[in-house]
Amino acid sequence: MDPALSPWPAGQRRIGLTGGIGSGKSTVAAMLVAHGATLVDTDAIAREITAPGGAAMPAVVAEFGAAVADADGALDRARMRELVFSDPTAKQRLEAILHPAIGAQALHQALSAPSDVVVFDVPLLTESSHWRARCQRILVVDCSAEVQVQRVMARSAWPEAQVRAVIAQQATRERRRAIADAVIHNETASLARLQAQVARLWALWCGPGVVL
Repeated sequence: MDPALSPWPAGQRRIGLTGGIGSGKSTVAAMLVAHGATLVDTDAIAREITAPGGAAMPAVVAEFGAAVADADGALDRARMRELVFSDPTAKQRLEAILHPAIGAQALHQALSAPSDVVVFDVPLLTESSHWRARCQRILVVDCSAEVQVQRVMARSAWPEAQVRAVIAQQATRERRRAIADAVIHNETASLARLQAQVARLWALWCGPGVVL
């Protein structure tokens, strides 16, 4: 079934959330959940289907070889990143395996959500027209590339070159902002400022009587 044509529950409000690595997207997602949203986290779904025994792993190994699986049978993410950076076709081949499974699980979670507000946390939302079609509003969390680099290096201990390589693989800030119905600016580390932006947006999009 095409998710964009699904029989969505009456009155459900669906928000697509995206942002570059280190932008603070996950923090904003947690704040929206605190306001009452149900979160559909596509990264979490991707980790689930590529864990040991995950539904996608047989196809991934068949496509890329046993070297992309670690000793437990899960996807070796470091190895996969190396392949993606060295082989221009690897990213598309991996996405062709993962994206249909992620989309189906995300749809199931959205249709069974206990809240009337569903937030789809989708790193690749900008690049995917079908994700935009299933969302009534698009929210982008934005900050400069320099801030992204600093945050990811601090939390993950990645070298700067690796962080910049990941940023280069993602949609540009300009492309993300071009599809946004709203942008949350997260240049500083002030949680209070971030919470205030999220609260204003929640009132605007998800308040009583609001129809998206």
